[in-house]
Amino acid sequence: MAWPHNVGVARSEEFAAVWRYSQVRTALGLAIAVLSFGAVAGTQHATTLLDAQRLFYNANYEAAASLILTRPAAESDDLASLELRSSALLFQLKRLLEGRAAKDDALKHCDTCQGLMKEFFVEIQRGQTLARERLRANPLDDETLFFLGKLDLNYVWLQLGPLRKKTGWDEYWEARKSLDALLARNPGHVRARVARAWIDYIVDTKMPWGTRWVLGGGNRKKALTSVREAARVDADFFTHAEAEFALWDMQVRERDMSNATDTARRLARDFPENRELATFLAARSGLP
Repeated sequence: MAWPHNVGVARSEEFAAVWRYSQVRTALGLAIAVLSFGAVAGTQHATTLLDAQRLFYNANYEAAASLILTRPAAESDDLASLELRSSALLFQLKRLLEGRAAKDDALKHCDTCQGLMKEFFVEIQRGQTLARERLRANPLDDETLFFLGKLDLNYVWLQLGPLRKKTGWDEYWEARKSLDALLARNPGHVRARVARAWIDYIVDTKMPWGTRWVLGGGNRKKALTSVREAARVDADFFTHAEAEFALWDMQVRERDMSNATDTARRLARDFPENRELATFLAARSGLP
């Protein structure tokens, strides 16, 4: 009589083993599916950001800003995307408002500008809030320090440039301190070196002496040297492009047209759709 009982036990154990195996396979399948979805989503986001960067450096600022909006809602707090979109919005405003006569109140007559400014301030505030929260948890997060400084500077450059307002000093000091703290630990951070160089350059060239002193001083020669060195660093493609564009901009401001032309030619090879580069090079054609 023991035999039928033992067979039943064996069959029960066999069934349990099969059931456990099926559960393990199901769990593994779900895990693989989740990981695969995350990998695809991450790849799609990386592709979106890279495409937006290429549009930005081809001076297609509107398309760059629009493309970043296609990122998934879960990634709306990605600091790299927030910084890039705020930069694209800033350059759209610069294109619309800079170069006008001193007494020309173009902002009042620019319907597009009002919407762009609203979007700009939303992106800046979201990025600043996120970066500050992360830094409270980890004050030594270099990338977050960089993005906080860069977002702050985008705000300051909008005020000083297109809007012609001398405001944003809290953001200025936060940017300066964030970038200085980062560069003290990591002096080779190319993007931080470029952003910090712009502080030195703008303070030295755009501010009266008394204001320069209050703002901690600036140094145009140091800025040019720093950007020139940053442009020589073997960095990733878009980091190198940022340094090269900064160098070109400063060379034009310094009226160093020979070197500016050489820099523009290098950039135009990588960004042939950039109309600003094309216009500059066309104007320089045949000139020394």
